[in-house]
Amino acid sequence: MGFTYAHGLVLVMAAAASMLEVSVANKDWVSKSNYTGWGWGWGWSSNNNPLNETEGPNKIIVGGSENWRFGFNYSEWAFQNAPFYFNDTLVFKYDPPSNNTFPHSVYLFPDLWSYWNCDLKRAKMIANATQGGGDGFELALNRWRTYYFACGERNGFHCKVGGMRFMVMPLFRWHY
Repeated sequence: MGFTYAHGLVLVMAAAASMLEVSVANKDWVSKSNYTGWGWGWGWSSNNNPLNETEGPNKIIVGGSENWRFGFNYSEWAFQNAPFYFNDTLVFKYDPPSNNTFPHSVYLFPDLWSYWNCDLKRAKMIANATQGGGDGFELALNRWRTYYFACGERNGFHCKVGGMRFMVMPLFRWHY
């Protein structure tokens, strides 16, 4: 029995549900976090201030101080920094190619299957090897969908072996 549309739909629904569950379960309940918090008014910090007091979208550097590089686990990074919110901006920073560095790029996969297999055939390059320099390449999470990111260099080797892939599904920020 082969992989069918129904299998794919079940996988996408399971991934979306698990990402929502992970983002909710992984959120800190104290105000020590450097992120915005839930925003639904459910959690309270130790000083009785509601979390998520940020009014607008955030700019998030992918990988934090590690930037976008080979050998870093971006899936773990995304898990630890979830949730991401609608209209947040991801910033991909990486060195331009030189004799001392490997080139990197940013690809957006159309579906979970392509992402899991690091299959670049239907993926779209959204940032080439030079666009990560300086202030980096920015992408706003402006659609309610799952975003599947990876480095496409060396025909997907950085994605498959180098840990350079992650997925996010932005949540809506609620104001109360």
